[in-house]
Order: sequence, then structure tokens, then C-alpha cells
Amino acid sequence: MCGRYNLIATKAEIMAHFAVPCLPDYQPDYNIPPGQDVLAVISLEDGSHKAFNLHWGLIPSWAKDKKIASRTFNARAETLTEKPSFRSAYQHRRCLLPATGFFEWHQTETGKYPYHIHRADNGLFAFAGLWEHWQYEQASVYSCTLITMAAQGKMARIHERMPAIISPEYYQRWLDHSDESADVAHCLATAMVSDIQLTAVSSLINNPRHNGPDCLWPVG
Repeated sequence: MCGRYNLIATKAEIMAHFAVPCLPDYQPDYNIPPGQDVLAVISLEDGSHKAFNLHWGLIPSWAKDKKIASRTFNARAETLTEKPSFRSAYQHRRCLLPATGFFEWHQTETGKYPYHIHRADNGLFAFAGLWEHWQYEQASVYSCTLITMAAQGKMARIHERMPAIISPEYYQRWLDHSDESADVAHCLATAMVSDIQLTAVSSLINNPRHNGPDCLWPVG
């Protein structure tokens, strides 16, 4: 699973990397938990990209209330076409979730220890995501989920799962829901997975109220 990540790039860097003309309200965030709004990029009918803030925790259109979002912030790549919560979004509403790193906890005999997983240059990349629009009576929410897959490369040392990271050359193909061959495995950023950096960080990251550069400071 992936339950915490960060996005600390500048607005200019994000707009250039994802070819979006502007951003919604944005502030760098060192410690993003499920349940808050996150930046997402979708493709419009003309093929251009647009950035939105979406609630992290997908609410299917058929849900009777928003409580399901606490269980749907991740979607397993292996069952996207089977799970009712994600099947329609996978077919019609894909998105990219910009990030500069994510966190995972390594379980050992002496406890759990957090790691920051990032590019060597700490640059931008994108998680594969899905989005939905939920409306019930007077309530309306745009939400998203982050797709996970079996851990690969160095990630397998610390956890069995990892986020699905989309390679930049496949951004448009992933967003184009009419391309049925654009599955997670095909669009995966394998080069980044092989070059990924694992940095042990302090337990400050355990609390989402801690949100500053010290969340990324190496320890040990």
C-alpha cells in the first residue's frame, strides 16, 4: 500500500513537467496522508492536460455516503477490472498524481522504520491514479485513488507493495482511457524503479501533523 507521500516541487516545475497551464491552490507538502485534497492531472477531450485538487480516497458514484473513502485510497493493480469500486474509473477516468517522493515502513524484529523513497535528483514523477465524481443529494465530491502493485527492485527489500509509477513517455497514453492497452504494467516507469533511492528518515513522518523539511532528513 501507499499511505503517505510528498510533493515539494515548485509550481513552475509541476506545470512544465505535466504540461498544464496553471495549478489550483497549491502549497508544497512534505507529508500527505489519505483524506486530504491532493493534486491530480487529467486529460481533456482535446488531449490537453488540466490539474485539479481531488480528495484522496475514492468515492464511487454509487456509494450512499463518503465513509468508503477511508478504505479506497489505494487500488491494487491486479484487481482493477474486478473491483466494483474501481472498475468504471479504470475504464474511463484515469489520472496522474504528481509526487517527489513517498514513504514506506520496514517491519523488523525491533519495530517499524520509515523510509523516504525518491529519485536520486529528488525530481518529479507520477503515480498512476483513478478519479471519480460522487454526488448524493446536495453533496458533491471529486476524489481519487492511488494504484499499487507488487514491489520491484530495491523496494522489495522493505515492503511487498509499492505505488505504480508511470513513465513520462506514457503519461498521455495512461490518461487516454480509450487506449485499452495502456495498462499499469505497460506504462510503468521501470527505469525509475531500478534507480530508486531508499533513505531512512525519522519517525516524525508517522504523524501527519509534522509537515516540514525535517520529515525528509536522513537518519542512521
